[in-house]
Amino acid sequence: MKLLKSTSLVSALTMCSRLFGFIRESLVARIFGASAVTDAFNVAFRIPNLLRQLFSEGSFSTAFVPVLSDYKANRTAEETREFIDRICGTLAAVLLIVVGIGLLAAPLIVRIVAPGWRDPEQIVLTTDLLRVTFGYIFFVSLCGFAGGIMNTYRRFAVPALTPILLNVAMIFGAAVLSRYFSVPIFGLAWGALLGGVLQLAIQVPALMRLKLLPRPRWGWHHMGVRRVLKLMVPSMFGASVAQVNMLVDVAIATFLMAGSVTWLSNADRLLQLPQGVFGVALSAVILPHLSGRFAKQDTAGFSAALDWALRIALIIAVPAMLTLTWLAEPVLWAVFGYGKYTGRDVHMAAWSLGTLALGLPAFIGVKVLAPGFFSRMDTKTPVKAALTSLVSNMVLNCIFFGGAVYFRFYAPHAGLSLASAISGYINAGLLLLWLRRAGVFQAQPGWLAFAFQLLMASITLSLLFAFAAQHFESWIGPWQQVPAHRRFAAVFAAIAAGGVVYVGTLMLCGLKPRQLLDRH
Repeated sequence: MKLLKSTSLVSALTMCSRLFGFIRESLVARIFGASAVTDAFNVAFRIPNLLRQLFSEGSFSTAFVPVLSDYKANRTAEETREFIDRICGTLAAVLLIVVGIGLLAAPLIVRIVAPGWRDPEQIVLTTDLLRVTFGYIFFVSLCGFAGGIMNTYRRFAVPALTPILLNVAMIFGAAVLSRYFSVPIFGLAWGALLGGVLQLAIQVPALMRLKLLPRPRWGWHHMGVRRVLKLMVPSMFGASVAQVNMLVDVAIATFLMAGSVTWLSNADRLLQLPQGVFGVALSAVILPHLSGRFAKQDTAGFSAALDWALRIALIIAVPAMLTLTWLAEPVLWAVFGYGKYTGRDVHMAAWSLGTLALGLPAFIGVKVLAPGFFSRMDTKTPVKAALTSLVSNMVLNCIFFGGAVYFRFYAPHAGLSLASAISGYINAGLLLLWLRRAGVFQAQPGWLAFAFQLLMASITLSLLFAFAAQHFESWIGPWQQVPAHRRFAAVFAAIAAGGVVYVGTLMLCGLKPRQLLDRH
């Protein structure tokens, strides 16, 4: 119950963040559309987002939280505070160096990430945008450090609240700041930097209440810092494979027609709702819990917690996958289809969303399974799975993308999304296999019945959504002529009906809530 309550709290706050994110993306689509300018911003902001995965909620967090949990359980309060001070000072110094290199090497980075662009003006614009957004890394990474402390001490609310501030700041940048720039998209970039500052600032009072506000001190040779670095270096890749795959997709998409990068980014943004609300929430809650179980050598509790998290992940990820696959166009019409974002943009983005969403159970599964290794301070094994996944993604990109171009398929960018989805299952499958081989995860009884219940509910939900997708326009009229509130109401009604049908089918097939509530 404690795990479920914590996950529900983080999920609710993350849901608020994602709603603000949808408002932000809808506003950006309305103002800027899907053009070479928005492609430039999406490439420029993709790079700080990748580094955020490494220094904030990705590899740093997965290395820092288990070590801090060990200090909290087995060391004195003074030793724990010194460790926090040392890691803060070391992280801040490294981040300043990274930001400095990024500002100087921005033109080279853009050339690497967007090799298909030949327009000098677009390359210069992307470079300038990157120099603005690169500073975001410093603030959001320290924010992730503070969030790791809060999560370890079971204070989940403030870290889950911080992403809302980024979205609010970027909305302010797009709606207000953009008016003061000759190239309006720069308002959005400065809004992202402002959001990073606000995200870090809100963590300070929370840390003061815990009496754990760091006093940054250099600590390269401190034992705890060295342990974090040792764990972090291999996990820098393993924890961020999805972002690396997306970066590869973006690089290939720069060879395609204008708007391709934005269509891929829009699909990824919508996928972040279930991933963030449930995947990230489960990961944030399960990592310190598993770290605590491991520190106490509670093997049975460790395995039971992983089993619980996997069932919760599948119950949520499967209907989310079906929703974004069957209702891709209606969802895109409701969120993005306004102003300069045309019906063609909706249709092309729907190809990306529908194929990428197929991998959603795997993406969320990785966020649950990877902590099974990180909590035991094993960061090398997930790297092997991530490397295999990345190589698979590249091979599949060549197959699907090459085939789409050869056969002149009008939406070749969809092949990139499909490759990412399949490589996600390869990653998740390897992690599950190796957890079982290590003997730290043993499936609890009832999985066969659970799989049957999930299958029947999925079939029922698919039939409902297939029917709804075919009849939306006959119910509400042509999407272009329907006001925003009616679009959202229609999509929400379909999803709500699907939720009732899905849960009802699960219960009719014998699933009882206590089967999930009892697993902690």
